[in-house]
Amino acid sequence: MEKLTVSQLREMNDEQLADALDDTTKALFWLRVKAQTDRLDVPSELKRNRKLIAQIKTVQSQRKSGK
Repeated sequence: MEKLTVSQLREMNDEQLADALDDTTKALFWLRVKAQTDRLDVPSELKRNRKLIAQIKTVQSQRKSGK
């Protein structure tokens, strides 16, 4: 998953945001599995994916509330 900024997330439409959330959630799951069974090449990837998921959900909730 490429690095996305908040401004890039805000430019996406709702469908693209949902796809990005789904992809990031799946990537985080597999990173957690790999972390438990083996060493991660880049451990900071876990933190980055958690942060990205939070940012996507924040943008989605802001759109629902009308901000």
